[in-house]
Amino acid sequence: MKNYISDVIVQLSSNEVSFRQERLYVNKLNIILVQVLKHEWPARWTTFIPDLIAAARSSETICENCMAILKLLSEEIFDFSRGEMTQQKIKELKGSLNSEFRLIHELCLYVLSVSQRPELVRATLATLHAFLSWIPIGFIFESPLLETLLKFFPIAAYRNLTLQCLTEVAALHFGDFYDMQYVKMYAVFMVQLQAILPCGTISDGYAIGSNEEQAFIQNLALLLTSFFKNHMRILETTPENRAALLLGLDYLIEISFVDDTEMFKVCLDYWNLFVLELFETYNQVERLMELQKLQTQLIPGTDDGTLIAVQHRRQLYAVSLSKLRTLMICRMAKPEEVLIVEDENGNIVRETLKDNDVLVQYKIMRETLIYLSHLDHEDTEQQMLRKLSKQLNGEDWSWNNLNTLCWAIGSISGSMVEEQENRFLVLVIRDLLNLCEITKGKDNKAVIASNIMYVVGQYPRFLRAHWKFLKTVVNKLFEFMHEMHPGVQDMACDTFLKIVQKCKRKFVTLQVGENEPFVSVLLSNLPTTIADLEPHQIHSFYESVGQMIQAESDNTKREEYLKRLMSLPNQKWVEIIGEAGRSTDILKNQDVIRSVLNILQTNTGVACSLGPYFFPQISVIFLDMLTVYRMYSELVSNTISEGGPFASKTSFVKLLRSVKRETLKLIETFLDKAEDLPHLGKQFVPPMMDPVLGDYARNVPDARESEVLSLFATIINKYKGEMLEEVPRIFEAVFQCTLEMITKNFEDYPEHRLKFFSLLRAIGTHCFQAFIQLSSQQLKLVMDSISWAFRHTERNIAETGLSLLLEILKNFEASGFQNQFYKTYFLNIEQEIFAVLTDTFHKPGFKLHVSVLQHLFYVVDGLTEPLWDASAVPSQFTNNAMFVRDYTIKLLSSSFPNMTPVEVAKFVDGLFSSKTDPPNFKNHIRDFLVQSKEFSAQDNKDLYAEEAAAQREKERQRMLSIPGLIAPNELQDEMVDS
Repeated sequence: MKNYISDVIVQLSSNEVSFRQERLYVNKLNIILVQVLKHEWPARWTTFIPDLIAAARSSETICENCMAILKLLSEEIFDFSRGEMTQQKIKELKGSLNSEFRLIHELCLYVLSVSQRPELVRATLATLHAFLSWIPIGFIFESPLLETLLKFFPIAAYRNLTLQCLTEVAALHFGDFYDMQYVKMYAVFMVQLQAILPCGTISDGYAIGSNEEQAFIQNLALLLTSFFKNHMRILETTPENRAALLLGLDYLIEISFVDDTEMFKVCLDYWNLFVLELFETYNQVERLMELQKLQTQLIPGTDDGTLIAVQHRRQLYAVSLSKLRTLMICRMAKPEEVLIVEDENGNIVRETLKDNDVLVQYKIMRETLIYLSHLDHEDTEQQMLRKLSKQLNGEDWSWNNLNTLCWAIGSISGSMVEEQENRFLVLVIRDLLNLCEITKGKDNKAVIASNIMYVVGQYPRFLRAHWKFLKTVVNKLFEFMHEMHPGVQDMACDTFLKIVQKCKRKFVTLQVGENEPFVSVLLSNLPTTIADLEPHQIHSFYESVGQMIQAESDNTKREEYLKRLMSLPNQKWVEIIGEAGRSTDILKNQDVIRSVLNILQTNTGVACSLGPYFFPQISVIFLDMLTVYRMYSELVSNTISEGGPFASKTSFVKLLRSVKRETLKLIETFLDKAEDLPHLGKQFVPPMMDPVLGDYARNVPDARESEVLSLFATIINKYKGEMLEEVPRIFEAVFQCTLEMITKNFEDYPEHRLKFFSLLRAIGTHCFQAFIQLSSQQLKLVMDSISWAFRHTERNIAETGLSLLLEILKNFEASGFQNQFYKTYFLNIEQEIFAVLTDTFHKPGFKLHVSVLQHLFYVVDGLTEPLWDASAVPSQFTNNAMFVRDYTIKLLSSSFPNMTPVEVAKFVDGLFSSKTDPPNFKNHIRDFLVQSKEFSAQDNKDLYAEEAAAQREKERQRMLSIPGLIAPNELQDEMVDS
C-alpha cells in the first residue's frame, strides 16, 4: 500500500499530467485513503506522515500534491467519516494525527515563508484551513502562524483562503488565556481591511464585483460574526479596542444591507444573538435594581457599579443599535398575514404559496426588532415615523419601502407601554389612511390597503382603547371588501375576523355619540357589505359577526341579532326546501347543491363563533338538514353502486358528499361548543341515529363519510356516560364495516383510520362499561384493532391507538375483571409494545410505549390468577412477577442476539425495580435503546420529546415575560375593554 501511494505521488508530480488526469489521481488517492483509514491504518500510520513530508520537500510540485493529500486526510477523518468509523477509532486517529502534526505545521510554515509558487501557497492555505478547527491550540498561538496568515491577507490571490483560516481561528474559544493574541489579530486585521475595502463601499462594490470579490464579502461576514460571537467582550476594554470594535460592527451592518439572502441570514443570526445578550443583561440588572429598592439588604451583584457598567455598554453600542434598527426596518421580511405580493414582473398579485424560509426569517427579525425597541423605544419610534413621512411626501415612496416599514411597525406591537403605543399608532394609522386617499393607481392602493390591514390587525389593544379609530378602520375594511384587486378582499376579511376576535365587546356596546350599537348598523347594511364577496369570504364574514353577537350578554338582543344575521341564508334555505317539497328533483340541480353547501358553511362559521347561543338557529334547520342528508346519501350510494369505483371521483358525487360532510361538521361544531346545554345530547342524537349512523352502515365503503366517526366521538366526549345506552348501536353501525375498510392495508381510507380510533378512545374513556359488555370475540376484535393501530406508520393513528390502549388498561384494572382480561391479553400486549418500541420506526410513540409498559409491570403484582398455563407448568413459577421476568428476558434475548443474557437480565430487573418511579423507568428504557445496536447510529431525538417539549414551554414562558415578544393577537388573553 505504501509503495502504491508513493507511485501515485510521483505520477501527480509530473508536469505533463493534465488537470483532468490530476483530478482522477486525487480521487483515486482519496479512495486509497479511505481504505487505509478503515482497515489498515494502525500498521502504516507511523511512517505515513513522515514519508509524505519527506516527499513534499523534494519539489514544489510534489509538495502541492502532498498538501492535497493532507487536506483529504483531515476531511476523511473529521468531516466525512461519521457513520463509517466508530467514535473510538476517530479518537485514536485524531490522537495519532495530533502527535504527527508538528511535521505538518513545520512544512506549512516553511512553504508560506519561502515559496513563490501561487498554486502551492493556495494549496497550503487550504490544507491549514482543514486542520485549524481541531489541531492543538499551541500550534496556532505559540507559533508565527497568525502573523503569517495576516501577512497573506492583503494579497488578493490569497485573500479568501486566508479569511477562511482566520475564521476558523476566530471560532475557537479557550477561556481568556489567549485574549491578547485575539485582540492583536483583530487590530491588525481591521487596519488591513480598511486599506483593502474602505467602509462605505461594500454595497456598490458587491453589486458589480466578480465572483471572487463577492466571495470575499461573504467570507468577511463569516469572520466578523464568528469573532464577535466568541471574543466581543475583550474588545470593550480599552478606547482603542472599542473604536476597532465599533468599526467592525459598521462593516457588518453594511454587509447586512447587501442584497444577498444567504449572507443576510448569516448576519441576521448574529444580530439576533447580539441584541438578545444586550437586552437580557440590561433587563436583568434593571429588575434586580427594582427589587433592591423594595428591600433593605443588598442583593449580590446589584451594586451601582454593575448598573453603570451595563449603562456604559448601552451607550457604547447606541449608534450601532440605531443603525441596526434602520437595517431591520429596511429589510423586514413579509409576515404570514400579508397576502398581497409583487410578482417577478412587477405586478401586484395575491400570494399563492407561503415561503417558509421567509416566515422563519420574519420570526427572527421580529424578535430582534422587539429587543431593539426595548433597548430604545424613542429611537425605534422616531425612525419609523420619519420613514413614514417620507412615504407621504413622496421622497422615499416605493412599494418595497412602504411594505418593509409597515411590516416592521406591525412587528413591534406590544413592546411599548400603552400610552406611547397609542400616541405612535394614532400618527401611523392617520398617515396611512391619508396616503391611501392621496395615492392614485389600483396597484398602489392595493399595496397601501394591504399595509393598513396588516398594521391595524397587529394592534388590538390600541383599537380597543380608541373606538373612533376602530370604527374608522372597520369601515375602511368594508370598503376594501368591494375592491376587486387580487388578495385585497381576502385580507380584508381575515383582518376583520382578527380585529373582531380581540375587540368584539366594543361592537355590541352603545358607544358615546352613537344611536345604536355598531353590530346593529352592520346587520342593517349586511347585503350591501357582502355583495362583492366570494362564498368563502362570506363564510369568514359571518363568523366575524357571530363573534360580535356572542359578546352580547342580553339574551333577547343576542337572539334578535342572530335572527337578523341569518335572514339571508334562511330565506334561501326556506325557498330551496319549499321547492323540494313539491319536487325532490330540484335538490339534484348542481347550482342548488352549491347553494345548500354555502348555506351550511355559513351556518358552520356562525356556530363556531356563537357556541351554545347558536341553538335557536340550528333548531330551525336541523330536521330539514337530516332529510337532505338522507336523500343525498342515497343518491351518492346509488351512483357509486351503478357507476363502479370511479363514480366516487365524479364532480357530481364529490359535490353531494361535500354537503353531507358539511352537515356533519355543522352538527359536530355546535354540539362540541354547546357545553352549557347538557340536554342537547338527548335532543339531537336520537334523530341522527338512522339518517347518519344507519346510512353509514348501509352504504358502500366509498360512500361512507369519516366525519360520522368524528361526530360521534365528539358526542361521546361531550356527553360522556349519558351516551352509554347508544354505544351498542354505534358499535353495530360502524365497528365491523370500518375495520374491513382500514385493515386491508396501511394506505386506503386515511381519514377513517384516525377518526375510527378516536371514536374507540372516546368510548373507552367515557363509556368503558360498553367494552365490558362485549362478547369475548368482540373484545378480541377491539384489542386486535388497537394493536393494528399502534403498529401503524402514521404517527397520529399510532399515538391514538396507544392512548386508547392505556385508557383500557387503566379502566380494566379498576373494573373487577382485571384477572380475566390480563390473563388473555397481558403477554400479547407486552410483546407488541416491545416490538414497536425497539423497531426504530415508531420512536415518536416512545412516551406512550413507556407508559404502557410501566403500567403492565406495575399491575402484575396485583393479579391473583397466574398469567401462565398452570396445568402445563405447575411448579416453575411462584408468582406472576417471576413469570413475566422470565418471559421478558427470553423475548428480548431473541430480539437482541448481540446482547449478553446478563445485560438483558439486568435491564429487565431494572424495569421491575423502577416500575413505581415513572421518570426512572423511562430513563432506564431510553438508556437501553440508545446503547443497543439498532439505535446507536440513529437520530434519537424522539426519545427525548418530553424534555424538548418542557424546554419549549420554558422558552414560551420567557417570551411571555418580555412585552411584545409574542404578538398580542397570538395570545389567548382574556378580553379586556377600557
